[in-house]
Amino acid sequence: MVPNWNGEALLAKNLPAVIAAAKDAEIIVADDASTDGSITILKQKFPQVKIVANAAQHGFSRNVNSGVAMATGEIIVLLNTDVQPTVHFLDPLLAHFADSTVFAVGCLEKSHEHKGIVERGRGLARWERGYFIHSKGVVKDGPTAWVSGGSGAFRKSMWDTIGGMDTVYNPFYWEDIDLSYTARKAGFRILFEPKSIVEHFHDEGKIKMNFSPDDVKRIAYRNQYFFIWKNLSDFRILFLHIVWTPVRLLQALFYGDFVMIVGFISAVVCLPRIVLSRRKAKRLWKKKDGELSILV
Repeated sequence: MVPNWNGEALLAKNLPAVIAAAKDAEIIVADDASTDGSITILKQKFPQVKIVANAAQHGFSRNVNSGVAMATGEIIVLLNTDVQPTVHFLDPLLAHFADSTVFAVGCLEKSHEHKGIVERGRGLARWERGYFIHSKGVVKDGPTAWVSGGSGAFRKSMWDTIGGMDTVYNPFYWEDIDLSYTARKAGFRILFEPKSIVEHFHDEGKIKMNFSPDDVKRIAYRNQYFFIWKNLSDFRILFLHIVWTPVRLLQALFYGDFVMIVGFISAVVCLPRIVLSRRKAKRLWKKKDGELSILV
């Protein structure tokens, strides 16, 4: 399934590789009310692709959810429009789902960036001073802290149990980390498969082309607080979060990082929505937050 928003050029460039790798699998493009020629090019050049066209723009999470809802298979592979899979990426990815406890498996992204190709896809994470710190891990097989919503496979029945991506994170960022964390806290497994390789043309993505660096940073800060307030239940870590948050805000003020302060205020304004999301997630909790760190 490919989520799209005004990605006409990216669809023309990368969808042929998706079709070649998918073989006979169902291919869905979920379009988030594009205003370019995305729908036209899909109908004219890729008639084998099923189109889910949203009447209004809703953001990444809701767009993905609309596409997944229309899928008929049990395993859903999500690929962003700026991602080009290698022809044999699918088999090693799907093999992990023979284990019924596996919810999601991530791909090895060869990310084309200004400094060259960077291998990404496996994530490390830990709780530190009441904040969820995530970073890029060594690309080896095994557990990962999250599976990217732009290059990974997900079990639909578990996806439906969780409720899909939380739309509170719209327009973007942290929704796939949240989905993976919710799954792991529910006892589902999240894995990384280095043999499933995709090329990620990072600088061609729609976020960088349509949002300023400050907008991206503000949304990322806001959604970080969304994630913590929705998911954190360990009293010790929660206490640290309460203690260290004023310190971080004062540091931001001192160093002139006003975008962080605006992001925090934006999160506070949305607290009622976070409370609702927390209530829905709480019914699935089986593990403690302290058990969910992945450090190596």
